[in-house]
Amino acid sequence: KDLKTEYETSTPHWGFTGHPLVDGGKVFCLVGGKESVAVALDMDSGAELWGSLSASEPGYCPPTMISSGGMRQLIIWHAEDINGLNPDTGDVYWSLPLKPDFGMSIAAPRTSGGHLIASGVRSTAALLKLDANPPGADVVWRGNTKTAMYCGNSTPFVEGDVIYGVCQGGELRAVDLQTGRRLWETYDATTGDRPARYATAFLVKHEDRFFLFNDQGDLILARISRDGYEEISRSHVLAPTNEAFGRDVVWSHPAFANRSVYARNDKELVCVSLADR
Repeated sequence: KDLKTEYETSTPHWGFTGHPLVDGGKVFCLVGGKESVAVALDMDSGAELWGSLSASEPGYCPPTMISSGGMRQLIIWHAEDINGLNPDTGDVYWSLPLKPDFGMSIAAPRTSGGHLIASGVRSTAALLKLDANPPGADVVWRGNTKTAMYCGNSTPFVEGDVIYGVCQGGELRAVDLQTGRRLWETYDATTGDRPARYATAFLVKHEDRFFLFNDQGDLILARISRDGYEEISRSHVLAPTNEAFGRDVVWSHPAFANRSVYARNDKELVCVSLADR
């Protein structure tokens, strides 16, 4: 599909980076244009099944499928609003204003116990309470400069009543889910000791520990809880080969399979064994 031509839209500043979602016989894409911010395509033929939503920019947040009250919803967070759609028809169940700076809705929203958390740049974060019948959403809290976290590149992780994630200054933070109150923060997993614009670490949990891959190419094994951050070990697995805000960085999310981690920069792909971790 030539999205720019077929949907009379333009390439977003950071590209078409909200990855497609394959679900059943459909491929859900983030596109842009009039009534086509979200588009569903037939997986076999590529034919359009429906288009939905209009916005100044499509943003960069990937389409996300959730279940609430026994119903499935497709969550689309574009440059202006966060929306819950009927995945079969594209009809809008609910829509709430949530406007990040520079159109940078990036991190995929997360669900926990009937709630949806969305976190973006420049004090744009909210906890939503999902209604089951009819499908809807209400704001529990919105972040401000002294609460919550504002994820630049990496998706937060929700466990129990705590949200873990890396804020736009590079702080790994723990935030109380119900109130947005910050519990602790540390730079140990990213820059070591100081803020840096959009310093990043990607969080993946395995059993009682977390793997964190930071933008310096370090793979970190740590315990993270409501009480704090405890680093277990660290290995440098990949060189940061790109540049952002005066720092060398690697901003690609790793993949985990076969007791290994797979990571890439602009020059190479590496596979590192995790068998003894």
